[in-house]
Amino acid sequence: MQDAENERQRRQRMRSIAIAWILGALAVLFFIVTIVRLGGHVADRPL
Repeated sequence: MQDAENERQRRQRMRSIAIAWILGALAVLFFIVTIVRLGGHVADRPL
């Protein structure tokens, strides 16, 4: 009984870690796509 609970918690933890990695990768991808679409000189504009 305890082994089944430990296995369930381990699988849930691994699933949560995988979801976190995917969300992080998507955030980085959106950031990169945004920078590419804005162009390389977006930081050169006057404030």
